[in-house]
Amino acid sequence: MDVQELVGIVPWTFIAQIGNLFLQVYLVKRFLFKPINEMLEKRRAMADAEIRDAVKAKDEAIAMKTEYEQNMLEAKNKANEIVMTAQKTAAVQSEQLLLEASNQAAAMKAKAESDIAQEKRKAVNEIKDEIGGMAVEIAGKVIEREICEEDHAKLIDEFISNVGEAS
Repeated sequence: MDVQELVGIVPWTFIAQIGNLFLQVYLVKRFLFKPINEMLEKRRAMADAEIRDAVKAKDEAIAMKTEYEQNMLEAKNKANEIVMTAQKTAAVQSEQLLLEASNQAAAMKAKAESDIAQEKRKAVNEIKDEIGGMAVEIAGKVIEREICEEDHAKLIDEFISNVGEAS
């Protein structure tokens, strides 16, 4: 064999090799690339679907978080409102209790004052009765004897000492 034959190009072999190459490319494209591309497309579609699901889940989670925060804010506001209402009610009740206590104290004071006034009138009436009895006694004594200046002073002193003892 000739070295030239090894290095040279044989036209029928070259055409057969080119035909063989085109046939292999066609077969690879038809039976290998097409299923691989279909499988890659399915994976891409599946990945896109998962990304859409993840975005949807994220949006739902954000919506739930927002709703939760809103509910918590409403609950705090409601709790504050309940506390404020309870404080107002307690303040009103304490004012009512203070007013009732003040009214009771005023009523007790008025009753005590009226009792004191009644006891005072009673004591004054008793003293008047005693003074009247003493005056009658003194008048009887004065009438029984004639009074001189010294006797008169003595009777007045006795009267005053008797009034002091009676009261």
